Amino acid sequence: MQKQIYTNPVDMKTIYCGADFNNQKYVTLPSGFSTDVYKKRVKRWEAEHVVPAENFGRSFTEWREGAKVCVDSKGKSFKGRKCAEKANPEYRLMQSDLYNLYPAVGAVNAARQNYNYVMLPKTASKDYRSFGSCDMIIDKKDHDAQPPERARGVIARTYMYFEAVYPSYKMSRQQRQLMTAWDKQYPVSKWECERAAKIQKIQGNVDPILASRCKNIG
Repeated sequence: MQKQIYTNPVDMKTIYCGADFNNQKYVTLPSGFSTDVYKKRVKRWEAEHVVPAENFGRSFTEWREGAKVCVDSKGKSFKGRKCAEKANPEYRLMQSDLYNLYPAVGAVNAARQNYNYVMLPKTASKDYRSFGSCDMIIDKKDHDAQPPERARGVIARTYMYFEAVYPSYKMSRQQRQLMTAWDKQYPVSKWECERAAKIQKIQGNVDPILASRCKNIG
């Protein structure tokens, strides 16, 4: 993903924290970044599923119940992500969809898990986990995540893309309202359009959400 899409060093920044990264997958953390968890994963970027694999994976029978082909070498049946990967072609497409994959600082990616994006109350809470100068906030109690402003438009259009392209994926009414608001509040950028054009060449399909919004981007 990195070498094919991120060819210009100017664009090599992680989705949430805007941390620079290089071709060896190492990140340069922004000044003031801090974390109290996953410290061993802080020096490298990881591919973040903006729409979490578990959130769309649960719609597949193979994920919930397993399948005949999902049997390990000891004859034991298994289900979940591993079975969906093995048995369902549509799931494999969704999981590997480049439009949904963005570089993220490993520790932030790990902390976000499969939490839904929300706007959290502004009042500080002991249940909130933050990352210093990186304005990503995790609600440990309610299992939600508030992304920084720099990522909200990208996130919104990724969720909208997923719903438009994959019939098995549907946002909740509350999610759709939030993503629609973020899409309007944080307009598409030139780099977002350039990235989509590169992915289209690699993956072969058009992002219909960005196609309409990128027409007027010079």
